[in-house]
Amino acid sequence: MPTGVALHDAREQLFDAAERILLRDGPSALTSRAVTTEAGCAKGVLHRHFADFDAFLAELVLDRIARIDDQAAVLRDSAGSGTVTGNLTAALTEVFESVAVSIVALITFRDDLRARLRRTRPAGVPVLTEATAMIGTYLAAERELGRVAADADVDTLAPTLIGAGHLLFADRRDPPPGAEAVRKVVSTVIAGVAR
Repeated sequence: MPTGVALHDAREQLFDAAERILLRDGPSALTSRAVTTEAGCAKGVLHRHFADFDAFLAELVLDRIARIDDQAAVLRDSAGSGTVTGNLTAALTEVFESVAVSIVALITFRDDLRARLRRTRPAGVPVLTEATAMIGTYLAAERELGRVAADADVDTLAPTLIGAGHLLFADRRDPPPGAEAVRKVVSTVIAGVAR
């Protein structure tokens, strides 16, 4: 990057570059040099905005968690419209077609990152925990509307759906599953409680 050229919203550009690397090459390819090269900037740009690479990665994870929080609001607001199966299929696809699967692998792969995240998120696997809460909140809203059985155990259904969705999307070598494959898993999991 030439001297004197401003990099607009450097943090977001670096996050987007890291996401592209994660999706294309996986967590083992994610280095500070790879991120700055992908973003088209000097390596020093990353270190001007973050204390070190693990601080950058922790902020990346927190930024992507915030996106799930935004998605959760949209999903919760969809309660009572469309179909429960359709809404859940779309939500799972959106979570897992994003960088979520790669972030889970990244957290598993990097001990220092996991330790940093544990300071503010002591339980669960970041990203998956928030996705589970999103699904649980949605199912609870549908239960209140009578579209899910009154005795449905949403605290069990939500992690079941997230676990099944994660397994569907976890293979980085094959193309992601189609909507019909995700719909089949969703309808199987909620078959006993959908109204």
